Amino acid sequence: QVQLVESGGGLVQPGNSLRLSCGISGSTRSNYCLGWFRQAPGKEREGVSFISSRDDSTYYPDSVKGRFAISIDSAKNTVYLTMNSLKPEDTAVYYCAAQVLRTRCFHVSTSYRTWGQGTQVTVAS
Repeated sequence: QVQLVESGGGLVQPGNSLRLSCGISGSTRSNYCLGWFRQAPGKEREGVSFISSRDDSTYYPDSVKGRFAISIDSAKNTVYLTMNSLKPEDTAVYYCAAQVLRTRCFHVSTSYRTWGQGTQVTVAS
């Protein structure tokens, strides 16, 4: 079991960039699916970026493809979410999530057992 702690949220102007970090502690000997989700007020939780620690394969939904990038720094046990060309509709609480990789990574919140506490991202001028 691992523990996750997000950081890096804040207020950013439209068009600018922000990088979120997710520190991973605990047992990391297994391969994991790692995902970033977000939830805006009154909306369902949405997956925005996913990566497999086994082969670094990634997945992005169309809503963020080309703007968001997920990466792993194994030496630092940290997962990053780099967000470019931010829009007001990207405003949400962003969560890091992890699940032991068994067959393949899934891209829905119900497939993830371990969650961080979330970090607020606000895109406004």
